[in-house]
Amino acid sequence: TTQSTWGICARNASLLCVFVFGQTYSVTMSRAVLQVFENYQKARVAFVQTVAELATRPPNIDALQNAGVMALLRPLLLDSVPSIQQSAALALGRLANYSDDLAEAVVSNEILPQLVYSLSEQNRFYKKAAAFVLRAVAKHSPQLAQAVVDSGALDALVTCLEEFDPSVKEAAAWALGYIARHTAELAQTVVDAGAVPLLVLCIQEPELTLKRISASALSDICKHSPELAQAVVDAGAIPYIAPLIAHPDGKLKRQVCSCLAQVAKHSVDLAEFVVEAEIFPKILTCLKDIDVYVRKNAATCIREIAKHTPELAKLIVNAGGVAAIVDYVSDAKGNARLPGIMSLGYIAAFSETLALAVIVSKGIPPLKDALISEPEDHIKAASAWSLGQIGRHSPDHARALAEADVLRRLLAVYLHEESSEDLKTKAKRALKSVIQKCTHLPALEPLLQEAPANILKYVVQQFAKVLPHDLQARRAFVQSGGLQKVQEIKADPGTKLREYVDEINSQYPAEIVQYYSPHYSETLLRKLDEYTTAQ
Repeated sequence: TTQSTWGICARNASLLCVFVFGQTYSVTMSRAVLQVFENYQKARVAFVQTVAELATRPPNIDALQNAGVMALLRPLLLDSVPSIQQSAALALGRLANYSDDLAEAVVSNEILPQLVYSLSEQNRFYKKAAAFVLRAVAKHSPQLAQAVVDSGALDALVTCLEEFDPSVKEAAAWALGYIARHTAELAQTVVDAGAVPLLVLCIQEPELTLKRISASALSDICKHSPELAQAVVDAGAIPYIAPLIAHPDGKLKRQVCSCLAQVAKHSVDLAEFVVEAEIFPKILTCLKDIDVYVRKNAATCIREIAKHTPELAKLIVNAGGVAAIVDYVSDAKGNARLPGIMSLGYIAAFSETLALAVIVSKGIPPLKDALISEPEDHIKAASAWSLGQIGRHSPDHARALAEADVLRRLLAVYLHEESSEDLKTKAKRALKSVIQKCTHLPALEPLLQEAPANILKYVVQQFAKVLPHDLQARRAFVQSGGLQKVQEIKADPGTKLREYVDEINSQYPAEIVQYYSPHYSETLLRKLDEYTTAQ
């Protein structure tokens, strides 16, 4: 019994040893297999993170592209590890953001459908990265933005606007804005996808970045056409956007002023809708903002409102807008000046009273300064146009320009060889319209000597109009040398210019006219010779 007992124990012990050894061997084998997978995962993580880091530096982009990085990143978008998916998407976004060639590579590698599919399936971090890729592709051209739309991205992006996480909403709104900015057709597809009401809700969220991006996206939508702007208005956007012009954040105010300008520019009704949101006089304080883009966008918004009707222009004047715009034009330089310059022109164009408001607010000197000192011809042209709008109403308006030496400056710009055709055209029109109203003859006299024939005829015409009715002016005209300058004009018989010169001459005795004629001294000498010979 004892022996049999020991035998059983020995067998049990050997079985136990075999069992324990087998289990240990199995665990060891499992660890070895898992280690391979862990190493593979670590290598994928290291790869995508390194590529994403390398893609932040432009000098690396070509090398990455030549190494075939797109084909390697594509399968990692469907990786089983979420962090690898996110890093792969981030790397693709940075590459696509760099150039349109790389964005086209993303499209041609059929990466977009994978991203769109994952947008509705994955976590918030991946959604943010995927929306970044879609934005990076869409930003380059209408064709690439259309490729994003064709991939079915709009519905997924609009759904992301309803996410709880604000950063996902930001990424989606940004992508939608980049799609909409290219063409009216693309903007319409964004509207049709139902994005506008959700963007209006995003404007109301407390997150500052989300407010900025949503306002920017709405601006990109409504800039294209009255219908698209009306869609934004109908979604109730303006009552939520307009109060934000008083927000302390500069970047938000940039987008808000831009959006209001894009709405107001299309029609009188839309401009009135913006004005009814009580943006005046609050928007005038934006013209003094420390942020140069806030100032420019606010001036642009005022310009888009002022151009429509005399009533809207008068509303701006009554709110103290002209003085604020004049200060803005005086302080600004370069392209930032342009909306202010045009605002003054639009306001002045409507009536004598509104033009006088510009003159009284000392609007002529900064416009003259822009005409002289700005290097860009299109800014000079806008200044010439605005000055013409101020001076064309009456003799008093024209005199204000003449006394500020604007006429001579306009003429100099017109005669300058390097002036663009548009600048020459606007300067000529301004000269013609102001000269035809100007009865302040001393200001016109310098033009008698400097103006070419096509401008000179308007100058001489004014003298022919005024001199017959003003004895003092006729006397001063002789004393200043004006009559002599008129005699020096070479006017062909039968022309308007000749007709005006003859009319001026008819106001003076023939002896005086003859005395001031260019060859009078020769005539006297000839008479002297004849007299001497006769003696």
